[in-house]
Amino acid sequence: MRIISNGLIILLAATSLTTRAGDKIDYAVSGIPAALQTNANAVLRLDETRFEITAIGRAREYHHYAITILNERGDKHAGMAEEYSKLYEIESITGILYDANGKKVKSLKKQDIADYSATGNNLMSDVRVKVHNFYCKLYPYTVEYEIEIKYNFTMFFPGWEPQSAEHYAVQESRITVVCPNDYKFRYKAFNYTKDPVTQTEKSTTSYTWEITNLPATENEFASPSRAEITPTVLLAPEQFEMESYQGNMKTWQDFGKFVYALKAGKDVLPDDIKQKVHQLTDAVSDPKEKVRILYEFMQDNTHYISVSLGIGGWQPFDARYVAERKYGDCKALSNYMYSLLKEAGIKSYYTLVKSGSSSHYLVDDFPSSQFTHVILCVPQKTDTIWLECTSQTLPAGYLSSFTSDRSVLLVDEDGGKLVRTPKYREKDNLQSRVTEAVIDAEGNLSAVVHTQYKGEEMDDLEEMINQLSKEKVMKILKSELDLPTYDVNKFNYREEKSAMPSIYETLDLVSSNYAQISGKRIFINPNIMNRSRGRLHADENRKYDIVAYAEYQNTDTAIIKIPTGYKPEAVSPGTTVESKFGSYAATVRIEDDKIIYTRHFEKYSGRWPATTYGELVNFYEQLYKADNNRIVLVKKE
Repeated sequence: MRIISNGLIILLAATSLTTRAGDKIDYAVSGIPAALQTNANAVLRLDETRFEITAIGRAREYHHYAITILNERGDKHAGMAEEYSKLYEIESITGILYDANGKKVKSLKKQDIADYSATGNNLMSDVRVKVHNFYCKLYPYTVEYEIEIKYNFTMFFPGWEPQSAEHYAVQESRITVVCPNDYKFRYKAFNYTKDPVTQTEKSTTSYTWEITNLPATENEFASPSRAEITPTVLLAPEQFEMESYQGNMKTWQDFGKFVYALKAGKDVLPDDIKQKVHQLTDAVSDPKEKVRILYEFMQDNTHYISVSLGIGGWQPFDARYVAERKYGDCKALSNYMYSLLKEAGIKSYYTLVKSGSSSHYLVDDFPSSQFTHVILCVPQKTDTIWLECTSQTLPAGYLSSFTSDRSVLLVDEDGGKLVRTPKYREKDNLQSRVTEAVIDAEGNLSAVVHTQYKGEEMDDLEEMINQLSKEKVMKILKSELDLPTYDVNKFNYREEKSAMPSIYETLDLVSSNYAQISGKRIFINPNIMNRSRGRLHADENRKYDIVAYAEYQNTDTAIIKIPTGYKPEAVSPGTTVESKFGSYAATVRIEDDKIIYTRHFEKYSGRWPATTYGELVNFYEQLYKADNNRIVLVKKE
């Protein structure tokens, strides 16, 4: 062995795993305990990961696993897909297919491994993926793979989550970290109470976490993140290296210093853009207005393109590059906007965020690289402006459900600091609808529907109307409305851009046989556009808390002209439901030849104990029944 300048020891030979693919291991299905087959589509028979840190910027990962697929629903677990790039290289892949008795059927051949770009169009990336599947359909069967990966950086460590899906049992799983005796790394365990087993040799120490015989689970409605409900261990270094950059993530402040170093000096604008900034903002006194003007300038003159090229996956293009080429990824566009604001004398913060409408959970007390996106924070005297710099259509100050209500890392020259993005409340997230409809004597409906979508209630629609052609929008409208046989004659959208934006939608539609006719009676559901379809199953054995992030209000008014010659025979008196999970009120009345229907629903966010699940089931059941109540009209004699 040789000693390198940073004092870490490079290991000449990797210690082998406990078992190797192709060793004589009995994978007969008869060896799976009955308890692990119950409610399972697949069983993880053996799962061994060995992660060896060989230098501050070098590591190796050995992953050996075998999965028995019990039925067709378990096929999704049978394939192998492994990403690689110049930062982490795949050294070898082996694989074997076994039958139900554990007899070898087939070995993986090199030419059987497909190799694709891991990204789609409009991207700059060196990330690729090797893919393989035996495509066996004779159940049960077992697949075994062994993969060796060389890491040319140490910013990320593999995590350990043996039970990564529902209906997935675990027979045996372990992860081992091997590092020089003086090397420091960190870990945080969830649903795992034991300390790791450690073993020290002359120059290295190993740390092992393992678990056996985890029965399959089933996802519960509105449950917490999987890290809260299944054994998980997060791993991260203190010191690390990515290409020529070294950093420390023992604290969020330290990690922020590394991120800041990656973007240091990249905020210099070309002279013509500097002049444009002053031309646009020097005569404007309101800082908020300056932010809006420069944000719209950035939106009008750039477009998003994803970049994942080595350290470019973390380091932004400089502002001059973006100004000249008019494109960049989230890092580059946020840095460019930062530079525009800096030229105008406005301070802002480059901000790391874990993005996604279902990705609110960040482990705040475990500093590590948990982020997937970059936005910009612009503090003001009385409030804060948040900017999503990859969007060419969102207004300044609005983040959307993609990045709202979660912990994020503000970065400046002093390092990183965790803060939270704004949470949009139910008063912000509105859907307000007025439907004017006519039902003829054959039960056919024609309607004009006016709807305002506001805040997070408009997020999906905003993306659809700004990214798709009118033809594709019409195709979606003609297939996804919750109506019986129907057609959309025309549609129109109008956007109102403000700190809490709205979209106004007008639909002209018809629905054949909307109302059911039986003899001299006609049955009409007055809730035309917003019926509850969710019914929950009672579960006396609910294990986990109920978690809801989104909150909103829906208000519906339907004015329905009924056929001539009919009078009401049965009309619901209305329904009111109050619950800790939300509130609901619906009323129906008939005035002359019109049904007047109103509905108001408020959904609350929060976290409630598992013991309240019965109340949640009852709440949704009452909503379902109320939304599907029908009015009965009878033809006058």
